[in-house]
Amino acid sequence: MTRKLCNALLLIAPLMVAGCGTVRPNMALPSGLEAYGVVPEVMRGYNPGAIQPGDRLAIRVLGEPDLSSDQYWVDGSGHVQVPLAGEMVANGRSAEDLRLEIQKRLAATYIRNPQISVGIAEHAKFGVSVEGEVQRAGRFEVSPGLTLLGAVALAGSTTKDTKIDEIYIFRQIEGKRMGARFDLGHIRNGKSPDPQIIPGDVVVVGHSALRGAWHELLQASPLFNMYYYLK
Repeated sequence: MTRKLCNALLLIAPLMVAGCGTVRPNMALPSGLEAYGVVPEVMRGYNPGAIQPGDRLAIRVLGEPDLSSDQYWVDGSGHVQVPLAGEMVANGRSAEDLRLEIQKRLAATYIRNPQISVGIAEHAKFGVSVEGEVQRAGRFEVSPGLTLLGAVALAGSTTKDTKIDEIYIFRQIEGKRMGARFDLGHIRNGKSPDPQIIPGDVVVVGHSALRGAWHELLQASPLFNMYYYLK
């Protein structure tokens, strides 16, 4: 079994289910405009520019060196602890919104007319996997704001044999593994939007490796049912 086939099988494994539910036993994933119904250009409620758990913040308070640092970390629950201002929710908020709350808290108790700046010094990284017909397949640690074009670029772009109209994104949505097919040529030419990549996404470039793994596994285990969840 080839390395490419092994990689494709590893990607397919989470997508296999046996049991009840509304399913389709084929590879006909949504494409064109329908693809953006599964993997939209911008995920609803997901703002890559907002503060997120794991981010490192730079907070400066004019004339207060003990409060000024670029080592304020947002914890796993989305909170940040600021001396004298206390603990506050940072997750999902803009740097300006958080600045106003810190300013309000400090002005109410400790510092008269505080001058404060808040910035995201470093975004938390998340993992995305890129497999198939690319130069350097693998898992990459990236920052928020990544798109499909960026994900393919991380893997060294496509190979000369890639069918660029057969690019797939798989995503966990409401407990189900969903997939959609995109045309990379249309995205590069501006004919179609460049969909946003979010934590946990898997990008598969080229249908041949996916299809070959599918048929070989079915031949090896003809009694085992494999399905893709689709809306």
